[in-house]
Amino acid sequence: MPDFGYLKVGAVSPQCEVANPLRNAAYISEAIRAAENAGVQVMVFPELCLSGYTCGDLFGQALLLDACEEALAGILEATEDCGALIALGLPLRYAGRLYNCAALLRGGQLLGAVPKQFLPNAREYYEKRWFTPGSQAPQDAKIELCDQRIPFGRLLFDCGRVRVGVELCEDLWVPEPPSGLLALAGAELILNLSASDEEVAKNEYRRALVAQQSARLHCAYAYAGAGVGESSTDLCFSGACFLAENGNILTESRRFEAEGAAVYQCFDLQLLQAERRFGSFGDMQAARAAELAQIRRVPCPAVAPLPEALLTRRYAAQPFVPSGVLARGERCREILEIQTAALCKRLRHTGQTQVILGLSGGLDSTLALLVACRAAETLGWEPEQVLGITMPGFGTTAHTRESVELLARCLGITLWEIDIRPACELHMSDIGHDPNVRDVVYENVQARERTQLLMDLANQEDALLLGTGDLSELALGWCTYNADHMSMYNLNGGIPKTLVRHVVEYVLDESDETAAQVLRRVLETPISPELLPPDEQGEIAQKTEAVLGKYDVHDFYLYHFFRFGFPPAKLFCMAKIAFEGQFAPEELLEWLRVFLRRFFSQQFKRSCLPDGPKVGSVALSPRGDWRMPSDASAALWLREAELLGG
Repeated sequence: MPDFGYLKVGAVSPQCEVANPLRNAAYISEAIRAAENAGVQVMVFPELCLSGYTCGDLFGQALLLDACEEALAGILEATEDCGALIALGLPLRYAGRLYNCAALLRGGQLLGAVPKQFLPNAREYYEKRWFTPGSQAPQDAKIELCDQRIPFGRLLFDCGRVRVGVELCEDLWVPEPPSGLLALAGAELILNLSASDEEVAKNEYRRALVAQQSARLHCAYAYAGAGVGESSTDLCFSGACFLAENGNILTESRRFEAEGAAVYQCFDLQLLQAERRFGSFGDMQAARAAELAQIRRVPCPAVAPLPEALLTRRYAAQPFVPSGVLARGERCREILEIQTAALCKRLRHTGQTQVILGLSGGLDSTLALLVACRAAETLGWEPEQVLGITMPGFGTTAHTRESVELLARCLGITLWEIDIRPACELHMSDIGHDPNVRDVVYENVQARERTQLLMDLANQEDALLLGTGDLSELALGWCTYNADHMSMYNLNGGIPKTLVRHVVEYVLDESDETAAQVLRRVLETPISPELLPPDEQGEIAQKTEAVLGKYDVHDFYLYHFFRFGFPPAKLFCMAKIAFEGQFAPEELLEWLRVFLRRFFSQQFKRSCLPDGPKVGSVALSPRGDWRMPSDASAALWLREAELLGG
């Protein structure tokens, strides 16, 4: 398997006995073996897990501190053949003071020790009673530990494919956590060794902190919390563990498990590196250059690429669509508000008091109509000021024609019908095209006739012509140049096909039964431009997905190609994971090639798009998010895609 940037990380909260380091070392060693068997390449354990966090004044006992070092030596010996990078917590003496530290080790060797920077010292916490803040240690300090001399202080561990930073518990809760500078210094992975006790509702706040820090830093964040083996004299610990990436909690542990907890997940380093190329990340690095220079870099043996057999990363088949019902509903509501507000602004600017749009009975024109009606209501218009035009052609079926009529009746808009067949027949006669040859000319004659009518009617009625084509169609160029490709304002150009369906479903759920029946009818209609005649039963014969492939898959490719710049080999690998059991690899590969060919060859249509609101993080406006020459070559991408079939 090529190196796609996957790194398997574990956050582990093992069993614990307070003030019994040797016993705790046995628990930790057992957990290390289990994680290594699962292919974990980096693992993090809780704060002070060798001693127990709740030892109290026992931290002043040399016997305990000596036992911690002895226990660490035992772990080093037990992990000599372990290739994983391991971070675990223990108290360490340095220059007559005691520090709450993370020790990092690999292959039986200590790599460095990182002291906790910020010590909580209020309410139930009183760490300053025993420990010294890490900020008071010399910047170039080294420490003798287990007969090894290692760096001590603010460290960045460079493991080749990944750079790793460390912070401990309270470090995350301060206004400016150390992980910020570590990320700016290059750390893609932050390990947090924690011992955060439980209070009602505290876990949600803690969870949000981890997620937000991973989002702010565009990093992978592994958090391991102390478990129920800690003392319950005054506090309770749960073993909360989180693995977060770029704002998303990928996995988390069950809390309050007596046998300990462990979660493993594959982080995507290429995704994080892609995100850091945009925004102000680089500007912050330049602004903090002097501070970044003070962070010592510790060279470590490189972490090898993850074998495919150990890849456990999962991907959502519909990355544009939130998985939860509530989140999906909120997303759809917000999209409608963005579209409505944008259209209202444009209409206030132009001063027009009518909008016009072509209605096909399909998903896209239905969504545009719903938004137009919402805008009309916002502006205080009558529903009749929305002009819907249905233009039956050679492929129009009775089903879609009736859907348009039912929609217009439910919404109270003005509906006009213009049969375009006579005009198209005349046009084909004028240019000498045989109407029995049902080629691209036959199809585009209809598409351009419709747009000509709509443009002229918009001028005649002093109305704004609304476009209805969606983001997926723009990505694939599935629109006729200077036909449905063109309008005076395109409402749907920022919404992928997979999301258009859910927005219409959202409106359906809040509609009365009559409107809901009509919208359900639209949702059940096959996606089609209806430019070729129906079949013998009068049903739609021309189905878009039979030509292009499934929109679910194309939207998946679009999202990851645009957002992260992933190459075809990785897109294919991800698609096989996301659509396992749904589509065969051969289909996914063929649709990938279709996507790449069409995305490059159809850029000329996107280079002259009409205005329209950006809705999500993926947008193809030539004035905003995507600037590409119309004659850019796809050869490099297609060559890699062709090799995948070998």
